[in-house]
Amino acid sequence: MNLRYFTKVKQRGETGMPQAWSKKDEKKYEHIKDGYEDRGVDESKAEEIAARNVNKGRRLEGRTANKRTQGTGNPNKALEQHTRDELYNLAKERKIAGRSKMSKAQLEKALK
Repeated sequence: MNLRYFTKVKQRGETGMPQAWSKKDEKKYEHIKDGYEDRGVDESKAEEIAARNVNKGRRLEGRTANKRTQGTGNPNKALEQHTRDELYNLAKERKIAGRSKMSKAQLEKALK
């Protein structure tokens, strides 16, 4: 679940919270959204901020479906200390051809 999904759902007029959220996530979303609305933030912006907060928490807890496709690791670490998935995501950002078939060692070499 990402903000683009959330925005598409809102544009179609469906409820803002995705099915994958737990009751705790829904409660957190409503609490954050209400807090921002109480401070004078318009409703759509409050919903966006609340959804981002909940999704960040889910991502940090490892509860997102696409955990593997996110992140490039700590930029201060040497390439050898990154996981293969992190190296793949870096290669994707740099548009390195053939990256899907490369091993971790090959990705390291291509990124140097």
